[in-house]
Amino acid sequence: MKKIIIAGFQHETNTFAPTKARYQDFVQGGGFPPLTRGAEILKFREQNIPIGGFIQEAEQLGYQLLPVIWAATSPSAHVEQGTYQRICDEIIAAIHNANQVDAIYLDLHGAMVAEQVDDGEGELLRHIREAVGPDIPVIASLDFHANVTQAMFTQSDVLMSYRTYPHVDMAKTGQRCAQLLEQIFQGKKLHKKMYKLPFLIALNAQCTELEPTQSCMTLLEQLEQKTSVQMNFTPGFPAADFAECGGSIWGYSESFSQLEQAMQCLIEQVLENEKQWSMDFLSPDAAIQQALKLIQQENSVAKPIVIADTQDNPGAGGDSNTTGMLYALYHHQVKNALIGLIADPVVVQQACQLKMGEHFHTQLGGTSGITGDFPFAGEFKIKAYSDGKFRYAGPMMHGVEADIGPSVLLEIAGIEIAVSSYKAQLLDRNMFKIFGIAPEEKSIIVVKSSVHFRADFQDIAAAILVAKSPGAMKADPNDLPWKKINPDIRLVPLGESLAQHDQPLRRIV
Repeated sequence: MKKIIIAGFQHETNTFAPTKARYQDFVQGGGFPPLTRGAEILKFREQNIPIGGFIQEAEQLGYQLLPVIWAATSPSAHVEQGTYQRICDEIIAAIHNANQVDAIYLDLHGAMVAEQVDDGEGELLRHIREAVGPDIPVIASLDFHANVTQAMFTQSDVLMSYRTYPHVDMAKTGQRCAQLLEQIFQGKKLHKKMYKLPFLIALNAQCTELEPTQSCMTLLEQLEQKTSVQMNFTPGFPAADFAECGGSIWGYSESFSQLEQAMQCLIEQVLENEKQWSMDFLSPDAAIQQALKLIQQENSVAKPIVIADTQDNPGAGGDSNTTGMLYALYHHQVKNALIGLIADPVVVQQACQLKMGEHFHTQLGGTSGITGDFPFAGEFKIKAYSDGKFRYAGPMMHGVEADIGPSVLLEIAGIEIAVSSYKAQLLDRNMFKIFGIAPEEKSIIVVKSSVHFRADFQDIAAAILVAKSPGAMKADPNDLPWKKINPDIRLVPLGESLAQHDQPLRRIV
């Protein structure tokens, strides 16, 4: 019986975000399952997260699993160094203390930056490789937004990434890891090769339900069906200021010639489509005006217009507390509107001291410190309370239990606002339904998300718009004050690199 150590450490780091990730954030989970140790990790087998898929497949293959720790939290600025070291040390210690293990599986993100370590996963994998030696397989699943580094690639035997954004194939990716590990156990020897993209791709343009990403992923799967190659393409997380930020294409095969041919084919497809990855965004006012116009045109269709408040997406480093879209809804006197989540534990605490239906005056959100963001002052009505505990029911994160802390539904001038104690990306309708709301009955819904919400909201939406309101996650990489990034990478498709400017590391504001 093969003995496999399994562990998970996931964080997507926006180095430009205002808030760092503390140990307590991983304990709480921030929209993910809370920090879990030992045999409790095996309960993830039915959940749509990578380690869940790996557990399910590995158990069917008859492996003995030795679970250590699984930790994740909402994207933010750097992981505090002590937190990073504490979790890494726990994984490394378990490996040192284990007796005769046959492989290591890690559920990673691929875009983690700690306070003193730019390449969070690469450094962890380096220590693991030192601990197990060159002959023990080390395999990891990665997020679709991974910034794959040379260290990550060389210190692992296999890295397998998601193929969907929204990420509906997380468990499937874990299953693929277990299946390829079985092939390695059976003697399969893999060649590998990696290519780094010469330009950054904005998050909103990476959606696999839209072009050109959809066609690239279709080609990837076609290449696999025709050959023995295992292919991967991650467009990257374009808000991590370090030298190896950016997308990657890589693959594995017993046949080096097939690997080279498949790699070249996919690389050409990606480069030829560079122009199509350019992205336009609406201002908050323009988004509301367009939504109201669409409602008038589609009056017979009782479906809401869904607007992504993309720059305050806590799934990309925002704190889910800016008010730009709320101000736009209020200014245009929108009725039957819904917005969430706005994370404001102070306002939740104020509301919880009052009764249902009461009105109270307060200042909501607007504490980001970001230029153009202000608290929203007003007289709010309390519509509902929740303890914040829920289970995801949509295609992404399906079955995962999460906690956004004590929460309250407020209303002002026909606008309902879901206010939570903890930040979490609004990607599942159950995050509204905990308040007794039926989102599909609203006219306009504003979600603090970039793309993931599409998985559960696409079917109920008459249209989806993307708004660029003040927030920590700059939707356009050209708007970020880069310092460490490779000066030769183009900051946007067909755009300029820092090296093309007079000042090599120009601050872009």
